[in-house]
Amino acid sequence: MTRPGEAAGPAAILIGPPGAGKSTVGPLLAALLGLDFAETDDLVAKRAGKPVSDIFIEDGEDAFRGLERAAVPGAIAGFRGVLALGGGSVLSQAARELLAGQRVVYLQTGFAAVARRSGFDGPRPPVPGNPRGRLRQLLDERRGVYAELAWLTVQTDDREPQEIAEEIAAAVAAGDGSSGAEPDP
Repeated sequence: MTRPGEAAGPAAILIGPPGAGKSTVGPLLAALLGLDFAETDDLVAKRAGKPVSDIFIEDGEDAFRGLERAAVPGAIAGFRGVLALGGGSVLSQAARELLAGQRVVYLQTGFAAVARRSGFDGPRPPVPGNPRGRLRQLLDERRGVYAELAWLTVQTDDREPQEIAEEIAAAVAAGDGSSGAEPDP
């Protein structure tokens, strides 16, 4: 049951590009709030019976996105802890509609930090081709969607995960996101 002024769904939903820190900050935030932590990538992997990387390699991105689209609604509707969404899950219009009125926290991360955290900052990236170019394109394509969905935007570059988690926990406790408004019940 949702109390007045409290959003139905997770206490906080973390979004952002790969490498933003969702998997690192999420458990810290959950601990601060005394809640459980879940990631949609883990839900997808469990349902598929194999790691996300294997889904991408063996089945392709379209198969992964289909599994992700199936996992996100149930996670948003049925989980009350801290939830981290895969970086591309916000590409689905259905997911964006489900995120409306939720405490969505955008872990805003610049290209240099994402490249460093993903291992794409060295002279020889871990995959062939132009992964840094693709990463920059991905960030450019998604940045506006992340910002539009955000109840709270937190800059993560050059910050410690615990500091980021504490900032988010304080905002959740105060009910004060970047919009200054309480999520719709």
